[in-house]
Amino acid sequence: QVQLVESGGGLVQAGASLRLSCAASGRTFRRYGMGWFRQAPGKEREFVAAISMSGVTTNYADTVKGRFTISRDSARNTVYLQMNTLKPEDTAVYYCYAESPLGNRDWGHGTQVTVSS
Repeated sequence: QVQLVESGGGLVQAGASLRLSCAASGRTFRRYGMGWFRQAPGKEREFVAAISMSGVTTNYADTVKGRFTISRDSARNTVYLQMNTLKPEDTAVYYCYAESPLGNRDWGHGTQVTVSS
């Protein structure tokens, strides 16, 4: 089991940038795929981005391609989500997850991102 803590959310204007961080505890971080989901008020939780345990492979939701970048820093046991050109529709609680080689997912408690127009 991996413990995850998200940070970096906030209130920004449309067009601004934010970088979210997800700090993982435990000795197995480097063996886990990592990623982000988000959930807006009244909406279902949706996939945002993911990165493989090696950091070589990434994938993104169509709605964020070209604007968001996921990365990981093994030395700091941290995964990041760089969010550029933010839009009001990006407003949501962003949740980090870690996926074990067995396919089980552990989740953080979320960080709020609010984008005003």
